[in-house]
Amino acid sequence: MNYVVAFVILITVVVFIHEYGHYYFAKKYGVGVTDFSIGFGKEIFGFNDKNGTKWKFCLIPLGGYVKFFGDRNVFSQAEQAEILKKYNKQDQQRLFITKPLYQRALIVAAGPFANFILAIVIFSLIYMFVGKDFTPAKIDEVALESPAEKSGLKKNDIIVSIDKNKVESILEVSTYINTASSDKINIKVLRNQKEITVITEPTIIESKDAFGNSVKKKIIGIKIAPINNQFNKKKLGPTKAIYYSIKETWFVSKTTIKFIGSLFKGKGDVSQLGGPIKIVKISGQVLEFGIVAFFSVIAYISISLGLINLFPIPLLDGGHLMFFLFEKILGRPLKQKTQEGFFRIGLFLLLSLMIFATFNDLKDWGLFQ
Repeated sequence: MNYVVAFVILITVVVFIHEYGHYYFAKKYGVGVTDFSIGFGKEIFGFNDKNGTKWKFCLIPLGGYVKFFGDRNVFSQAEQAEILKKYNKQDQQRLFITKPLYQRALIVAAGPFANFILAIVIFSLIYMFVGKDFTPAKIDEVALESPAEKSGLKKNDIIVSIDKNKVESILEVSTYINTASSDKINIKVLRNQKEITVITEPTIIESKDAFGNSVKKKIIGIKIAPINNQFNKKKLGPTKAIYYSIKETWFVSKTTIKFIGSLFKGKGDVSQLGGPIKIVKISGQVLEFGIVAFFSVIAYISISLGLINLFPIPLLDGGHLMFFLFEKILGRPLKQKTQEGFFRIGLFLLLSLMIFATFNDLKDWGLFQ
């Protein structure tokens, strides 16, 4: 039950922020909003505001939506003309389709970007009030016959960067090694006041994460320890906090895109893909570690939601932006049959991904071997 409660809180926050991004810009540009829903299916409770928008929470907490006045999924140019005939001039001004292309694009893109802003705000608050670690990553031990030893890494080397990612904290070493997209990793170290670059090839092992979940982990055979056994955690001012928050958000986005690219190339580890069940499990486990860890996960899930929604797949925000691009190039919307064909492809892709991710989740819980 704790896992379910944690999941509902997490998904409600990231979905609400996403949908509020759409809602805010829709209202800004005069588009009527009839529904603002968190979840799908049967309504649990809700209310109507003074502008006529129905705010509601529904039974299935796996998403949400904002419904615009007179909204339809697809529009050919002829269909738009038929729709306009149904409304008087005042109501026509509230329709999404009557707005300039740039306004429609901003309304659609505002959802994903709101998720990125949420992540930046969460990271910034953590860095300002809890602090960020800046402990130098000193190699305390190099295992015999390990990839690290073979590449020339030595005890007391201080790791400066990994694959051009600057290492500013002892906590970043494992992250940069495990998110490397190539088989070989470039590691720059400081040795006797001189910078040296080595190339090493990590070994992949079956391991357990901090919550006891099975994961495939890359290791190079080093033990990292803080200099003089002292950790250097600092509370940052607003400017630095925002800078490092944007940097973290960009890193997560970049790493996610590289991972998805590796899947298409057949090199990615598909077992790491997860769906709602995995999120339920992780959110519950992280909450046991404290509120800071839980909010950090909210930030990471928010980045993932924003990024995935920007993919040019019909039914996602990125799919709508793709249609707007075609409209800009062609000078008219795509024909209704063409858009419907794209939507069918998008639905197939999303359902396939959902089934695959759910199967992985069930395997992770030991229901399939």
